[in-house]
Amino acid sequence: MNRISKRILVALSLLVVARLFFGSTPVFAHCDTMNGPVVKAARRALEAGNVNLVLIWVQKKDEAEITEAFKKTLVTRKLSPEAKQLADMYFFETLVRIHRAGEGAPYTGLKPADVEPEPGIAAADKAIETGSGEALVKDLTETIHHGIHERFMEVMAKKNFKPDDVKAGREYVKSYVTFVHYVEGLYQAATKPAEGHAHESESVGLHEEKH
Repeated sequence: MNRISKRILVALSLLVVARLFFGSTPVFAHCDTMNGPVVKAARRALEAGNVNLVLIWVQKKDEAEITEAFKKTLVTRKLSPEAKQLADMYFFETLVRIHRAGEGAPYTGLKPADVEPEPGIAAADKAIETGSGEALVKDLTETIHHGIHERFMEVMAKKNFKPDDVKAGREYVKSYVTFVHYVEGLYQAATKPAEGHAHESESVGLHEEKH
């Protein structure tokens, strides 16, 4: 890509990664899955008998409700294997529901463990698990490079249309709008603070605005 500096793309991707790691609120679009971070924390809390391990996932005003549900779950799960399974699920659902409500996100039930998170979320989680963001930066840089290059080349291929060719002009405008909004989305993702679930419906910086 001769007209777009790779250094700029690397810098932009680093900004996006920085927002993922240092934004004001963690972005977990898979917090309502059985293998998500909230349920994993709930499992650890129940096995340890320590409710503090899950209170970090809810707001202070919801601590009492979660603590009460936790106590009931600990008592019920001792009755039988079947009771344990039902009690645990009750607690998982209660915790995730309240967590999402605190973030302003709807709760539509727990998703199965085999539901895969979006690639960006999986990569971010992997970086946190390994303690290194190098692979994440590399993958994100390549994704951004490919995304910009593909759209940029399409715009340039349609740019020099004949003045009287309205159809070709509209095709250029369509490609132009797609390219500009793609880049705009990248810059917005790089400069705006993360807002948790409010942005779960968007792939951070990589979505396209439809017109």
